[in-house]
Amino acid sequence: MKITILSRSASISSTKRLVEAARARGHQVRVLNPVRVEMHLDGRRANLYYRRRRLPPCDVVIPRIAQSINNYGLAVVNQFAMGGMALVNTARAIAESRNKMRSLQLLSAHGIDIPATVMARDAADLKAMVGLVGGVPVLVKLLQGQEKRGVMVCESLQSLEAALEAILGLGHNLIVQQYVKHSGQDVRVLVVGGKAVAAVRRRPRVGRMSYTLNRGARLERLELTDSQREAAEKTAVLVGLEVAGVDLLDVEEGHPKVFEVNSSPALPEMESATGLDLAGTIIERAEQLATGAPAIGAPERAPAAVPPRRKRASRPRA
Repeated sequence: MKITILSRSASISSTKRLVEAARARGHQVRVLNPVRVEMHLDGRRANLYYRRRRLPPCDVVIPRIAQSINNYGLAVVNQFAMGGMALVNTARAIAESRNKMRSLQLLSAHGIDIPATVMARDAADLKAMVGLVGGVPVLVKLLQGQEKRGVMVCESLQSLEAALEAILGLGHNLIVQQYVKHSGQDVRVLVVGGKAVAAVRRRPRVGRMSYTLNRGARLERLELTDSQREAAEKTAVLVGLEVAGVDLLDVEEGHPKVFEVNSSPALPEMESATGLDLAGTIIERAEQLATGAPAIGAPERAPAAVPPRRKRASRPRA
């Protein structure tokens, strides 16, 4: 089987693991930097080129699109789909997961518990709405920020106001979210093909309030509860991601809150903590998709109910 991995570099640790796992299963693998892919449309064909050479088709594409090239990268993913190639994560699903407010709206509408969240365009409005998320401290997140730099904790109204004015003044959209202190479990679940295949508890380094894998959290293997498994699996299916890192906060046992969905979760750290071949699991799902297995997709949204028209009262004839 011929597999294409869209990634900035073959030396990135997660990309390297996917290449190793694919070759171990006897597949041909090529890693393409999405920004080096050129696209051609003429109303009849959707052609792809790499450094001005036409790309031969492959069986399946595994996107690992960086946030810094999000718009161009998603256009490339979509072009592969137009060429009839199977995708592990569609452009639509990746875009849905990257817009924090839209993904939270989708989850909330389908009964997934999330931390209290507010969004507004004015700093004064956001400051006034802090009470709706439980007061300070709060998380401030760029709406489409990178996991490494898109989150900050504001512990006072003064620091919040300064952060809001600075960020909004730069033209960035953001959300303010309930900050749940780490009295419970901070969990990342890897979901592949709609099934939770691994989970870790994350403990921040001493003195750090950050919870992200990219900022040095210590990982421990975790056996999921039924409610954690259900929340993670339902989240991935709703967003439409074949491969997803679903981040949960479980403050009260049995009541997990989903606070983030990642379409390109880091693999080596989770593999090291769990002892599992997670890259191999993703390649196995890619094989299934390439051979016609049904893909995960966000369910069709039911159209809004249209109220029945009121009948006009008939006027009495003269």
